Amino acid sequence: MAATVRGTSVPLVALGRLFAFRSRCASSKWTAQPLRTSIIIRQARLRQYHAGVGSGQYNSDPKKLVSQTDLNLVAPLPPTAPSHSSSRLRRAVSFGAYALLFTTLGFSAAAIPLVPGILDLTRPRSDEDSLRAYAPENAEAKTVDEFINNHPLAAEMRRNPEMTESRPHMRLPDSLRRHNLTGGTLLGPGRITIPPVCWTEKGGKSLLSISHLGTDMCGHPGIVHGGLLATMLDEGLARCCFGALPHNVGVTAKLEINYRKPVHAGQYVVLRARTLRVEGRKAWVEGQLETLAAEGEEPVVLAQATALFVSPRFASVCCCSSHYPPILPHTHA
Repeated sequence: MAATVRGTSVPLVALGRLFAFRSRCASSKWTAQPLRTSIIIRQARLRQYHAGVGSGQYNSDPKKLVSQTDLNLVAPLPPTAPSHSSSRLRRAVSFGAYALLFTTLGFSAAAIPLVPGILDLTRPRSDEDSLRAYAPENAEAKTVDEFINNHPLAAEMRRNPEMTESRPHMRLPDSLRRHNLTGGTLLGPGRITIPPVCWTEKGGKSLLSISHLGTDMCGHPGIVHGGLLATMLDEGLARCCFGALPHNVGVTAKLEINYRKPVHAGQYVVLRARTLRVEGRKAWVEGQLETLAAEGEEPVVLAQATALFVSPRFASVCCCSSHYPPILPHTHA
């Protein structure tokens, strides 16, 4: 069966296929070059078929109805404009990705300087580490360090198995120590020449430390300021009893000092302390500053002190108390 289209007889089967194909193309939401080529090929076949019917030269082979010239005349269709919704979605995704990238880079750049301090806080130094952490930076510091380490009193302390040697200030991270009074501000040439060497008895029973006081710590000319001696006694007596207090920390509730002799600048001093008694969160301690006497000589007592220290109730949540000996000046309760 056939139908007449513009004076030409067209088989109904071919005409139906063409209409069905065009209907599918019209309902499609996308356009591509292969699809356009397929449309042109079908139209060319149909035109050649019509010409063959009119002239009686119908070619039954549909593959031969399209020439290469017809294919070359196929022009690419212009790209379909993206919908507004998809454009907004792409812009939103791109903006979010860039925002996340630059936020991450900014946070990383800001956090890099904090990494060493964070690592120090999470990995506290032991007593042995504190001894290795210090290295003399000049000839004077080296001389003082060798004198203390080779002194008979230091050898005596090292022979006692109940005593533990350390440099308490060197247990602090560098980021904290530089802001510490005796471990940072007052430490160095002309001041407290090197970090004091300290021996503590197990259970917070007693303590002994050796220091060298420089020439820049004076009140009266040539005489070490009494406030510095009070600070040394406060810290030394407190550190003595920490091992006997809950959570190994305490604050100064009371401190009494008797100055016996002037302390001359540029000399070695020894701090001795012992815990008298402990009651719950309270500890009573006594101690004294004396000269570092040569072997066979008696030391001269320079200042004596008694003190009361209290372990604060909030000490259990203080992160520093479990890792570092509190060596900051103690606030009065």
